Amino acid sequence: MNNIKYILLLVLFACGTNNQDNSVDIAQNTLETDLAKYESIWNRFLAGDTSVANENNFQKDVVVVTAQGDLVGIKAVKDFYMNYLNGFSDIEFTILDAFGQGERIVKHWNFKGTHTGEFFGIPATGNKLDLSGTTLVTMEDGKIAKEQDFFDMQSLILQLEKPTKGEVVVDDYTGI
Repeated sequence: MNNIKYILLLVLFACGTNNQDNSVDIAQNTLETDLAKYESIWNRFLAGDTSVANENNFQKDVVVVTAQGDLVGIKAVKDFYMNYLNGFSDIEFTILDAFGQGERIVKHWNFKGTHTGEFFGIPATGNKLDLSGTTLVTMEDGKIAKEQDFFDMQSLILQLEKPTKGEVVVDDYTGI
């Protein structure tokens, strides 16, 4: 009788472990899928394919947190990021690292380009920009639900407004 109790306990613990392992595997697969989709969306957008800003990739009420206030909705997000496409040519956007847990992603990125158009009200200077930063992302149901960018605003302004003779690289976080 005691042997039967031990066998039942062993079976119960083994089944519980498998369920927990399966949950971890599912969460890891979801994260990997979200990371791949997220990287694809922004690589395509910054390469000029703005059609990716749609309900298949973004929640309808997606939020971009900015210092001036939250931008809500797909159109507002698209209009915000269009400043980068309209303000720069020769864009090179690199995701240096991306990782996460659950529905949260942290993206370390580098943005390079030539300031050839108006960028958030700053007229074109022809200067080169080399800027790195981090974005906190929330995904919901495989779609982007929220983003908040962190970068050195002073570095951005200095690189764009300072008269230069060639490339200016004030912001060098890429070696971290």
